[in-house]
Amino acid sequence: MPDPISWAHAWPYFSAALVFGYLLGSIPFGLVITRLAGEGDIRAIGSGNIGTTNVLRTGKKHLAALTLLGDALKGTVAVLVAFRFGGPDAAVIAGFGAFLGHLFPVWLRFRGGKGVATYLGILLGLHWPAALAFAAIWVTMAVLFRYSSLSALVASLATPVLLYLVFGRVQLAELMGVLTVILWAKHHENISRLLKGTEGRIGQKG
Repeated sequence: MPDPISWAHAWPYFSAALVFGYLLGSIPFGLVITRLAGEGDIRAIGSGNIGTTNVLRTGKKHLAALTLLGDALKGTVAVLVAFRFGGPDAAVIAGFGAFLGHLFPVWLRFRGGKGVATYLGILLGLHWPAALAFAAIWVTMAVLFRYSSLSALVASLATPVLLYLVFGRVQLAELMGVLTVILWAKHHENISRLLKGTEGRIGQKG
């Protein structure tokens, strides 16, 4: 583990971690992958989102899998690199930056995805047992109800609670609590459709 950085000298490292995380997080893998595969602009189909669920609506499961991997790993890489050079606090800040980058990418006029895969990737880099718990809850909800949004909402809501009560990771619980609030806000339209019974199911083309 890197030596702790004194607060008097911390701000350049933390600022760099935030910017690095943001730029890495803002890479729109869903858009890049689908365009390279000849599927056009993913924003023109389904929900118009650049994330995994909307890529799945192309019917190309391998493209959705690559999008999931890319969007998750950019969060993981941001955290691990920042930890290597700046320690645990820098890793948390980089994770926050990566999440914001995915949601509000500068390259797409700040219109990005909803953050589920990047949320998972950040969690994987910071505390992998909690990432496994998130994935297990997501899969269970997806199998039972076939709603990607509902699965993400429930899994993200459970994550800060598990981090605090089960894993004893208070700082990380606080970070993921903030990210959960943002993630829920980004899913406000999904929540409305879930309540109305009009939300699209997993695998449904749109």
